[in-house]
Amino acid sequence: MTRREIEAYIAEKREAMRKAEMLGVENEYRVNERQVLIAESYLIDLSQIEKGKIYKLVSNEDHYFKVEYLKGVFAWGFFIGGNEKETGIPVSMLQLKRKG
Repeated sequence: MTRREIEAYIAEKREAMRKAEMLGVENEYRVNERQVLIAESYLIDLSQIEKGKIYKLVSNEDHYFKVEYLKGVFAWGFFIGGNEKETGIPVSMLQLKRKG
C-alpha cells in the first residue's frame, strides 16, 4: 500500500471507531482501534527505534516499554514494572521524538 492508501485506511477505521462508540459496541471499537495502531506503524521510520532503549507509551505516559528487538512493525520487549513475559506491541504505541 502507498502512504496515501494507508492514510485513507486509517481514516476509514477511525470513522468505524466513532460509529462503534456512538452505538456503544465496545468490542468493535477495540478491533478498529487495534487496526489503526497497526496501520499507523507502517508510517513510522523504524530507524528511529533503538534496541535496548526504554520508551513511554503514547496513550499512557505512566507506562514504559523496553524494546529488545523489532520484527516487522512490532517492537518486542517488556513493560517496565510488569510481570509479563516478552510482549510485542505495534511501534505506533511508542512515543518517539519528532524529527525536524
